[in-house]
Amino acid sequence: MNKRIAIPMAAGKLSAHFGHCEAFAFVDVNDSKIVKVTSFDPPEHQPGTYPRWVAAQGATDVLAGGMGPQAVGLFNQFGINVFVGAPVKTAEELVDDFLNDRLTLSTNYCDHDSDDHHHGHHH
Repeated sequence: MNKRIAIPMAAGKLSAHFGHCEAFAFVDVNDSKIVKVTSFDPPEHQPGTYPRWVAAQGATDVLAGGMGPQAVGLFNQFGINVFVGAPVKTAEELVDDFLNDRLTLSTNYCDHDSDDHHHGHHH
């Protein structure tokens, strides 16, 4: 299972406000292990910019504190799973919890079933 998980960051931890993040951490996962964490400054925030940009970076999943339904819909259009309600932690902690099914999320928006995890589907 190879994934690239994007996480909106502020001050080194998850940004509670998706649209106001300072950077995005991209966590590369191979065989359920974190192999690389990269941080990128996002483009200027306008509606629809982040999902397109995150997709262009090759992300498969997004872990976020919260985001609007429009952003979720755009991510899903790009084939990216969205997991909302993540706690404010570092990118590594979040992905480690996610990979080990320890992450408590309020909602999952998956638009495909190709991954190894079986999440509840909400549409």
